[in-house]
Amino acid sequence: MPKQTERERLVDLESRRRKLDDEVEAARRALRGKYAAAVTELEVERLTEREFRDLVVQAIRAGGSPSLAALKALPAQPR
Repeated sequence: MPKQTERERLVDLESRRRKLDDEVEAARRALRGKYAAAVTELEVERLTEREFRDLVVQAIRAGGSPSLAALKALPAQPR
């Protein structure tokens, strides 16, 4: 097999990168879909849409374990 030119190599690498980017995006969508399905089992109607969004954004920003620890430390609220 003849050696690729630098230009051909670059084209090949760019093509592989695009395919990997597509795979990463598909994996993200699948994971997000799995998490979105879990939300249907939660009583989210007790929150406003803004509260729900803010809660999720802040929990993601802080990280799962620290967010859970902080929330579990709160006193229980009556239903």
